[in-house]
Amino acid sequence: MIYRGHVKEGTIILDEDIRLPDGTPVTIQPVEPPAGAQQPEVPTLYERFQNVIGKATGLPGDSAHQHDHYIHGTPKQ
Repeated sequence: MIYRGHVKEGTIILDEDIRLPDGTPVTIQPVEPPAGAQQPEVPTLYERFQNVIGKATGLPGDSAHQHDHYIHGTPKQ
């Protein structure tokens, strides 16, 4: 049997009120959008994180490589 639905915020929503038991194996196959349909614009990583880029200042030069040492106190690697 084929059930139709759509994706909303990363979750698949079935068009009908169908209750499948937990653990039911399913196959998801996207259907091509109708011709001329506008695809939602997905922001780039820069657009998503531009408000925090460059905010960390005064960090040690090796902070990216040794973050466990600086955050959790583990021995330097």
